[in-house]
Amino acid sequence: MADVDLEQRDPFPVERQDEKLGGEDLPDGRQKLGCCEKFQQIISRWMLPADARNTYLQRANCCPPPVFIIVISVVELSMFIYYAVWKPQKQWVTLEEGIWNSRLTYRPEYRQEAWRFLSYMFVHAGVEHIVGNLLMQLLLGIPLELVHKGFEVGMVYLAGVLAGSLASSIFDPLSALVGASGGVYALIGGYFMNAVVNFREMIPLLGVFRILVIVIIVGMDFGFAFYRRFAGDEGSMKVSFVAHFGGIVAGMTVGYVFFSDYNKKLLKDPRFWMCIVGYLVFLLFAVLFNIFISPASA
Repeated sequence: MADVDLEQRDPFPVERQDEKLGGEDLPDGRQKLGCCEKFQQIISRWMLPADARNTYLQRANCCPPPVFIIVISVVELSMFIYYAVWKPQKQWVTLEEGIWNSRLTYRPEYRQEAWRFLSYMFVHAGVEHIVGNLLMQLLLGIPLELVHKGFEVGMVYLAGVLAGSLASSIFDPLSALVGASGGVYALIGGYFMNAVVNFREMIPLLGVFRILVIVIIVGMDFGFAFYRRFAGDEGSMKVSFVAHFGGIVAGMTVGYVFFSDYNKKLLKDPRFWMCIVGYLVFLLFAVLFNIFISPASA
């Protein structure tokens, strides 16, 4: 008898104490859905094309919760409160002095401290900055993590953070960088591409609504980032906006591959290796640029 690839078989429904996940049976034979099951059905309609929803619903449960997005959000909020309350600054609404002197902030003159290319995501330039990033990553990241789990979402998020700082060091090399926008935009980019490619299968009306909401949010955030970079006070800290572009490109490539390969063998997808190779080439170029070419070295 030929061997059967377990990944290709229909997965067994999740069971709890010998009962299928789905609640109690009704007199007409249908099952009464609990709150968790109803929530999972909504998530499946928003996040997955039709051919993957049944597989997800059979496997889905609310345990473990979306740990990565919740933990990273709590850390970012905690760091904001720390710099707002215990670090000296003129006004906590902008936090300019507190975060400018932080060892977490990416500053071009300290770029040899390599951790800054990732740690900048923990500090934010003001209330509107931290609130905007937290809202976007929680509203999008929690459903994504329920479907794709923490490893995939974490990899896409961190790929966006790193791509954002590296892109900023190349295209806006004299500006500082704070905030988790690179990671947030990686999630947005991956979800956006998935929604566009699977538009017909992800309920067209909802698809239009999703795409419009993403475009509006991204447009407003880009506008604020451009204003903060070019039209702010002369004496204020100039924060780069390029991380937004780096993050969204990472999301539309690496993120799209991760989020579109639900219930598939990622390592056998040639798109995965193309994205990995492309990302590594970009990483190598950015490192060499910062060592030998960057005007920040002058």
